[in-house]
Amino acid sequence: MLVAFVGTFVLTRLVVRMIRAGRGPFRNVSVGGLHVHHLVPGIFLMFLGGAGYVAFAPSGLAGHLLAVAFGVGAALTFDEFALWLHLKDVYWQDEGRASVDTVVLAAGVLALLVLGSKPFGDPLEDVPPWVVLAVYLVEIALVVLAAVKGRYRLALFGILAPPLAWWAAARLARPGSRWARRRYPPGSRKQLRSARRFRADSAARWRAVLDWIGGSPGDGR
Repeated sequence: MLVAFVGTFVLTRLVVRMIRAGRGPFRNVSVGGLHVHHLVPGIFLMFLGGAGYVAFAPSGLAGHLLAVAFGVGAALTFDEFALWLHLKDVYWQDEGRASVDTVVLAAGVLALLVLGSKPFGDPLEDVPPWVVLAVYLVEIALVVLAAVKGRYRLALFGILAPPLAWWAAARLARPGSRWARRRYPPGSRKQLRSARRFRADSAARWRAVLDWIGGSPGDGR
């Protein structure tokens, strides 16, 4: 599923960038004058892959094929995350970077799963139920705190790798986050530290990485 997800995303971005540049044999798909976005087949592939696996729980080649179908469908769908977030075609606009950001995060989560991350797995099997419940609640609270501090990527990865959530919860909040607005008064030491740590050039570097992966924003395709 991970290989299908990453491979499909790379191929999809290559094709849409060729369409945007007017190179190659590829063109936008239209039916009766209606542009069909690639998230449409993606949704159907995810449904077929997920429902098929749940219904039949196949092993061997059939299980691999359903995993591939789900991975391909997820990549096609998440590549247009910004469209279903904003309910308009912002693929080649600044808002479209959200699609690439989401795909990178999703690929990271899948990679952690492949590596066998089990935040609530084997270590808790031989401990009393109340301890398990306490660990769950603490982990959930830390993930939520990390998100409230604006550390969304670490909060997401922290679901599968708890130390990341612990780290994010203990660190400074991002400027503009709910935590910073409530806890860092303007001109306070923490507010100034947060502004320095998450200054604009850091965000610009990340946007440059996203543009290198998915193409720079501009006119619609």
